[in-house]
Amino acid sequence: MATARRPDSGGEGSSPPADGANSPEFGPRKLIRSSLADLRKDHGLPRSSSSRKPVPPEQTSAEAFYYLKQMQSRTPIVVCLLNGEELRGWIEWYDKDVIKLNRENAPNLVVPKHAIKYLYKEEEERQLRRRKPRPAVQPPEAG
Repeated sequence: MATARRPDSGGEGSSPPADGANSPEFGPRKLIRSSLADLRKDHGLPRSSSSRKPVPPEQTSAEAFYYLKQMQSRTPIVVCLLNGEELRGWIEWYDKDVIKLNRENAPNLVVPKHAIKYLYKEEEERQLRRRKPRPAVQPPEAG
């Protein structure tokens, strides 16, 4: 029966005993490093080597959320068209290509979205008017 010797330097060159017994001098050693893919999987890192952000989704539903919120509250809206015309009313319904604008004392309109430059709430217009500073009046100079 072969006897196991304890290594002098404790280096990696030593081998376990031939009989396979784990003595206190020789514990099981892991000689192979984990692969990078295993480390990423263990730590929740992405598998691909891209440090770039993922491409945002094409449909965010932000437009649908905005229209639904304005429709439910019947918010007065100002729609500015590409030709400079302004339409006032509230959104009754919308589609992929058009919005239906209800107006008081005027016919309702179906406005194609491609003709809209921008739209905003009427109350924002009133708030903007209140915030604008009025020009200071200079007292006449005494001469």
